[in-house]
Amino acid sequence: MNQSVTLSASTNPREVPGDLAMWFFILAELLVFGVFFLAYGYARAHDPATFAAGQRQLALGVPTVNTLLLIAGSASVAAAVRAFALDRQRTARRLLWLTVALGMGFVVLKCGEFAGKLAAGITLSSDTFWMFYLSLTFFHFLHVILGMVIVGAVAVYARDGRYRPGQLAGVETAAAYWHMVDLVWVVLFALVYVAR
Repeated sequence: MNQSVTLSASTNPREVPGDLAMWFFILAELLVFGVFFLAYGYARAHDPATFAAGQRQLALGVPTVNTLLLIAGSASVAAAVRAFALDRQRTARRLLWLTVALGMGFVVLKCGEFAGKLAAGITLSSDTFWMFYLSLTFFHFLHVILGMVIVGAVAVYARDGRYRPGQLAGVETAAAYWHMVDLVWVVLFALVYVAR
């Protein structure tokens, strides 16, 4: 029996949401964080006592709130994409600004956490755990700020109605970047703060 499958002319291949260049950037960033996480795991395996001592000094309250803020930011940016797809401009812009505000909450809390560590005399040279903790969390912190700038820029550009059904590339690109920032934080939170 010879069977052939024919695709109808109306079948459209699924496109990657947003800008393809941003996806390459996101993959590169994930690779960098992946190498950081592997190095952290290797160092931890070779000096568990130092890492355990450092982790005992980490409170979970603020990082847990930060995790919830970033997850809420992912939900609001996803809802913004959906609102633009439904041509609900005002709702979509508000959701983008909510994402920026949630990111700002993360930044404020993280600055307080950094200030507390520095006030306690903790620096990159304190020990291997603190070197990784400060490097990883500060590198991620910079990505949150960049994500806020990207989402904020999309919110400003949205005032002229440029994001509508079928014209969502810019807002999808911003959402993809924000989701990457959120994903990295969830892994970082589990690895640095929770896993013992």
